[in-house]
Amino acid sequence: MRTLGNFLWFILGGVFMGLCWWFFALIAFVSIIGIPWGRACFVMGKFSFFPFGREAISRKELTLNEDIGTSGLGLIGNIIWFLFAGIWLAIGHLVHAIACFVTIIGIPFAIQHLKLAGISLSPIGKTIVVTEVAQAARMKNAETIVSRMRGNI
Repeated sequence: MRTLGNFLWFILGGVFMGLCWWFFALIAFVSIIGIPWGRACFVMGKFSFFPFGREAISRKELTLNEDIGTSGLGLIGNIIWFLFAGIWLAIGHLVHAIACFVTIIGIPFAIQHLKLAGISLSPIGKTIVVTEVAQAARMKNAETIVSRMRGNI
């Protein structure tokens, strides 16, 4: 089902938004200083091409370790990203979501566009993993938090 969903997504508009992500990535790479944003754009662009069965998750949530993208510098990077490119990608995904919501069969695609719109506002510090991996990471984090709260650790 994921394969069919990804195929339909790709030919019915996913390719356009994926290319938009890659366009912003190329602009970021040309500026040299924008390489961290460009890297995130390529990752999210690939995700935008084939989103079904995968999801974005914070690297800190996945690994339980903070890195430069999940720290205060990542927050500053996301603010800069939002001002220059994030808002435009979010608007593109919102327009596509509205177009998909018009038909009943397009509702799952619209929901994916809304998820991508949220991601496009702050992609720094996130990575894309298979849905099951994200769920497993969240379960492990929940178990760790509960153990800490109970005083076991």
